[in-house]
Amino acid sequence: MTKERKIDRRTLYTINIIKDSFLDLINQKTYTQINVAELCRQADITRSTFYLHFDNLTDVLNNVLDDAFLFNQSTSLSTLPESQPLTIDLLRENESLLPACQRIADSSKYRQLLMDPSLSEYIIGRIIAHEKDKIVPSIQKRTGLNKNEAELLFIYSINGSFAINKRHHFIKDDAWYQELQLLNTFTSGGYNSLEVNKK
Repeated sequence: MTKERKIDRRTLYTINIIKDSFLDLINQKTYTQINVAELCRQADITRSTFYLHFDNLTDVLNNVLDDAFLFNQSTSLSTLPESQPLTIDLLRENESLLPACQRIADSSKYRQLLMDPSLSEYIIGRIIAHEKDKIVPSIQKRTGLNKNEAELLFIYSINGSFAINKRHHFIKDDAWYQELQLLNTFTSGGYNSLEVNKK
């Protein structure tokens, strides 16, 4: 977590330089190959300046992921009304319905970060932590499942969504939209089955 201090324009500039330099390095190598000294060279700052703003490299990673999640505050697929058919056209017109990892990938600056094999599990964990409180209750309401059961379905869907998006290198082409429609039809069928059993 970024250390608590007054955020003036210069401080904000330095923090952004560090995060941008981190993303520049991620475009060149994997997360496990990056260290604080290298990041400081890339950002053209001293180590003491780095530690004024961040505790370690994971702290920078978390801040970058938080930046990515900032434009993911709206509805997602799990909160789509059951009566709404999920078509490719609907997905194209309503970006907020896309899975969190795909919405993040809309910004090319985060794409390589999401493709980093050493970070997949960690990023999935962050997505789950970020979206869980919004999505799990909607699954419970729709299906009548208890919290643990709804969370299990949510974790399953996030892992599957991430895997499919990674397979497409987080690029939304026609093939991606067709696969997403198929998978969501499958998921909706499962939800509908649980709804019938609830009645």
